[in-house]
Amino acid sequence: MTKFDIKKIKEGAEKDYEKTWLETANLLRKQGKFFNLIDKRKEHAVFKLIEKIRNIFLDLGFTEVIVPSIVEDAEVQKQYGPEAPVILDRVFYLAGLPRPDIGIDKRKLQQLKKIGNFDIEKLKEIFRSYKKNEIESDDLVEEMIKRLNIKEEQTTAILNAFPEFKKLKPISTNLTLRSHTTSLWFGVLNEMQKREPLPLQLFSIGQKFRREQKLDPTHLYESWTASIVVMTEEMSLEDGQQIVKEILKKLGFKEVEFVIKKGTSKYYAPQTEFEAFVKHPKIGNLIEIGDGGFYSPVGLANYNITYPVFNFGMGVERTAMILTGEEDIRKLVYPYQYKKVEFSDFEIANSIKPIKQPISGEGEVLVGLIIKTAIEHADDPTPIKVIAYNGKFLGKQIEVKIVKNEAGMKLLGPAALNPIIAKDKNIIGVIPSKIPENATRTDFNYIKGIANLTVAEIEKAIEENRKEVLIEVKDVKSLGDINLQTEEVVRNYIESNNKKIDVRGPAFVWISTKIL
Repeated sequence: MTKFDIKKIKEGAEKDYEKTWLETANLLRKQGKFFNLIDKRKEHAVFKLIEKIRNIFLDLGFTEVIVPSIVEDAEVQKQYGPEAPVILDRVFYLAGLPRPDIGIDKRKLQQLKKIGNFDIEKLKEIFRSYKKNEIESDDLVEEMIKRLNIKEEQTTAILNAFPEFKKLKPISTNLTLRSHTTSLWFGVLNEMQKREPLPLQLFSIGQKFRREQKLDPTHLYESWTASIVVMTEEMSLEDGQQIVKEILKKLGFKEVEFVIKKGTSKYYAPQTEFEAFVKHPKIGNLIEIGDGGFYSPVGLANYNITYPVFNFGMGVERTAMILTGEEDIRKLVYPYQYKKVEFSDFEIANSIKPIKQPISGEGEVLVGLIIKTAIEHADDPTPIKVIAYNGKFLGKQIEVKIVKNEAGMKLLGPAALNPIIAKDKNIIGVIPSKIPENATRTDFNYIKGIANLTVAEIEKAIEENRKEVLIEVKDVKSLGDINLQTEEVVRNYIESNNKKIDVRGPAFVWISTKIL
């Protein structure tokens, strides 16, 4: 199993990044069949809701469009008028790094010669082309390798020789990440009115970005908005609210309350902006999930739009919180960061797997034969030798026997057939007749783990041209004693929650194999 020595890698990279970067490539396999996908499908609540909302909009007759995420601050000023400075205070401005002027003096020339023998004039040409944006940043290293005919690690050494790259400071532009889908709808409508007859019924589901002063259970920097616009010759606010009711009804909200805002955003017409409220099932309070209204004719006029436009936008995450009963938006969106790790008994049971197992199809069949023989003869009196298989295996003649030489006992020890179960977040080996109610059985008992180990060792012995394999399992104290393991994250979860992994028991299994 590939497991990186993180401490060693970090220390190596600190001393010589390039050398460590090259050497650690040897830790990764480039050929061979070692992995197949397993079914771990799990939908995210946000995208599950997005798909549902999307289908509702389409069913109601809306056209889906992609609205850009980047907008010039001048557009915000056109839409919000005197309110624009307050809105722009909430947005993220985009910045970029300038391309540096790079000179090569005599001292730098001597430094470069130590790195390798390459054409300095060609390097100057590359840097000039880079400065003039003729070479993309992503392509700079590749261009250096090709044109200078040097190795990848040499390009890193060359770039490190020029501190100009490290001293660059971002320069702000007039481009912003949209904080409201509205800030892009105006431009979209201006273009769409030239292409399609009225009514325009459009929707877009995308992200918005806000420079919140704090991140808490109801605020994130980025979130998803499902937004609609309707542009037509005649329409009332009541018509628009009826559309919103229909959308929310299809999402499962039977009751919706609309409240006209006292302070209207300037891109809406006065006394037309409203908030939509629904009840949170756990809290019981009304929660605002969307905002709508008619766009201001003043803002529309700046885009040469001559007809009324109704808009409604709803926060996907906030809606998902209500539908799922979650009370912290961070736990909903980023459960891997904010939610406490939880594993069900079913997940714990499914995490159990062999440490070693056969890699051949014949090996899997042989595992089954050993298990079958062990079960059929478990109570046979000893001393005894039971043949589990005698025949060809991977081109060799083999004989596999389950043996016990001590007299007055049984072929298998009392715990050899114990199944492994998950119960109340514990992993336990139990007597087959005493499996507790509501326990979740794993796919393994002790003998199955031992049988997998046996056949894996037989395959290895054949490969190494050995003649004998002996597997002995006496008193079992841990999963590893029966060739089983659980995922590290599951083990950590069990231990940190004061649960247990208890598979102690007398297995007393001896399996002997002769390779003839």
